[in-house]
Amino acid sequence: MTNPTSTNRLADAGSPYLRQHADNPVNWQPWDDNALAAATERDVPIFLSIGYSACHWCHVMADESFSDDDVADKLNNSFVPIKVDREERPDLDRIYQTICQLVSGGGGWPLSVWLTPDGKPFYVGTYFPKHSRHNRPGFIQLLEDIAASWSDPEQRQEMESRAEQWTGAIANQLEQTPDVPESVSQDPPGEELLSEAVRAALRGADREHGGFGVDGPKFPQARRLELLLTAATTGSDDALSVVTESLDAMAGGGLYDHVGGGFHRYTVDREWSVPHFEKMLYDNAELSRVFIQAYQYTGIQWYADVVDETLSFVSRELQADTGAFFSTLDAQSEGEEGTFYVWTPEQVHDVVDQETASLICDRFGITDGGNFENKTTVLNINKSIESLAEDHKSDAETVESTLAEGISALFEARSDRVRPARDEKVLASWNGLMIGAYARASSVLDESYEETATQALTAVRESLYNADTNRLHRRVIDGNVAGVGYLDDYTFLAQGAFELYQATGRITPLAFALRLTDAIVSEFYDPDAGTIYFTPQSGEALVARPQEFYDQSTPSSLGVATRLLLQLDGFRTDTTFRDIAGTVLETHTNRITSSPLEHVSLTLAAIEHARGTTELTIAADEIPQPWKETLADRFIPGVIYAPRPPTDESLAPWLYAIGAESVPPIWANRSAVDEQPTVYACQSYTCSPPKTDLSAALGWLTRDEDQ
Repeated sequence: MTNPTSTNRLADAGSPYLRQHADNPVNWQPWDDNALAAATERDVPIFLSIGYSACHWCHVMADESFSDDDVADKLNNSFVPIKVDREERPDLDRIYQTICQLVSGGGGWPLSVWLTPDGKPFYVGTYFPKHSRHNRPGFIQLLEDIAASWSDPEQRQEMESRAEQWTGAIANQLEQTPDVPESVSQDPPGEELLSEAVRAALRGADREHGGFGVDGPKFPQARRLELLLTAATTGSDDALSVVTESLDAMAGGGLYDHVGGGFHRYTVDREWSVPHFEKMLYDNAELSRVFIQAYQYTGIQWYADVVDETLSFVSRELQADTGAFFSTLDAQSEGEEGTFYVWTPEQVHDVVDQETASLICDRFGITDGGNFENKTTVLNINKSIESLAEDHKSDAETVESTLAEGISALFEARSDRVRPARDEKVLASWNGLMIGAYARASSVLDESYEETATQALTAVRESLYNADTNRLHRRVIDGNVAGVGYLDDYTFLAQGAFELYQATGRITPLAFALRLTDAIVSEFYDPDAGTIYFTPQSGEALVARPQEFYDQSTPSSLGVATRLLLQLDGFRTDTTFRDIAGTVLETHTNRITSSPLEHVSLTLAAIEHARGTTELTIAADEIPQPWKETLADRFIPGVIYAPRPPTDESLAPWLYAIGAESVPPIWANRSAVDEQPTVYACQSYTCSPPKTDLSAALGWLTRDEDQ
């Protein structure tokens, strides 16, 4: 065959991350049949490098090693070098990240893996400097040593033996399910799981600085906070305190962009003061969601303001003309991290008058020494409005107004700086998360968010969904569609569509959510294994077929899919969805109960399965505005809003839209009473009588009235 590895083949790649490496002297290959076949024919190992466009240390390794001619010669002559965008191929990332964590106790990006020609790993790590330092082996020396060992028959046999062992460990970790004898009954976890998970969360909470863990780096952990909010509704004051402490710390610290809105990915320190400056679509979706929930429960206006500012940032800087959402903003500008976001006192004084500058610097801790690289400041809320008013001999209202005008001026001045690069991939999964956030915001904060959610869902559906086959693609960029959809694509997009139905009462997004969930069952559920895999059964065969158990940077797609099946079961005339969810929870009972906090999405699904879903079916042509306002002010964990037309006659087109031959349980026998908007409340498999008073129905849910 013609050797495809004699040139760098990334120039035509759709991924911006891959194209960043198109000018490297390394003969990078995409992960495809040609590259894998070349490794077999040349009988050389594969060097696999996995990263993403906003990854700081990926840039560092590229500058140090992948742009170096000596390194390139060694890679090109002795290996088949393959570059993978982890956002496009999360299956590969999950497989090889797993062995990195098993072997080294940690992982991350860039992920550097050496593989046999058939894809089995035998050496793994993350960032390697070109030459050895900081107790890390030098990359160039590693290449020489591995190439020499591969050429030695005895050492190669050891490497191949290790590859077999590691591949078995990956399969055992990701692919296998517990072998439970048929004679052993393993019930899904019960409601007691909530208190167990909450105890674990409280033990791990940082009560001094907010969040979880007592060291940096600090990640937001939005789903853990949702779990604690659920517990707060049952009377756990400690759970609520951890939630508010965490949200206050994140929104007040450097994780949050106080000038332009939106959250960075994580902070490098325990105090939430200095972030890793990339902004990811999924973080801003997940954090918006939990801030909305916290606002509903606590009524703290600041939480709503943070969501409004965050979604304003997303619409302004991450939304495509089509309406869909781009993936990330880089951490770097002009080759340096954070330069777009940081300030000095002099820069502030150049933009606003002296008194306003003094207020801004005092409010956000902007000093000559700074808190970032000893020269600039990442804005953190340093003083309260009341304290500033006292210090500056003013009143709180004047201080707030002056600060708002000053921040607006900083925002305008910052717009002249060189902006971080934007990765313009549109991913089905991450768009689903953000669609859900906008839909939730439309029902709680401002109905205008509904249009943004609808536009995004339409754009993703038109570009990535094939209605004839009921299948999704992974991503589109500049009109270039590629990649099979993974479980997170189907699950998160279906969840986002379902959120939009609940917010708007329109049947089209619900029908789409149901179709995608049918595809989850047909392509990802394995009844023999009793689980839902991350990769489709019709997809590429790899060294393992992974499952996504853990909530990491994004929620566990296995957990979200299981919960989605429970939530959508009422819209089906059979019990297939619920039965599958129960089977999955039975399969993973030991995993969930032994470590509920590491499996938050699965834990939330298990709690919902044990309790039964909470439902509010509203039969009306239009939900009354006072009802909307009342529902916006109530946080009811896991509640399903199921709007429907007022009469069974007007329900017929809806049944056709979702392909139902008869009325599904959540709408059955729930028409409007006396032509008035009517609500039916159900909880723990028990339903209220029809009520034309929403407050009475909500009272029934909390048993505030005698029923």
